[in-house]
Amino acid sequence: MGRRAQPSASLLLFSLGLVLLYFTAGRTVRVAEAQQKTWCIAKPSASNEILAQNLDYACSQVSCAVIQKGGPCYYPDSLVSRAAVAMNLYYAYSGRHAWNCYFNNSALVVQSDPSYGSCTYY
Repeated sequence: MGRRAQPSASLLLFSLGLVLLYFTAGRTVRVAEAQQKTWCIAKPSASNEILAQNLDYACSQVSCAVIQKGGPCYYPDSLVSRAAVAMNLYYAYSGRHAWNCYFNNSALVVQSDPSYGSCTYY
């Protein structure tokens, strides 16, 4: 009986590399899809008291210059609009984690960019 040829170590490593590439490539795509950019906005139904607290807290943690008079997000001149911008600044600064957009259950994470005019939500 003849002896069967044994695969070389380099051929085995190459094959293992291809198998790993096959399984991790699909995972990489799914991770990229899961990390789609999101924004944090104020719930329109939130009370003015809560929105004012959110605005004060967010602006104590990050710069809210964009919502000051003359800033690109000053208008519309409403508490819900300014709070939404400030809450999103805090959310983005903190790493875009869902728990950074809770604000006492007065905020929402959205996948549609809420930017408008010259006001850019980061």
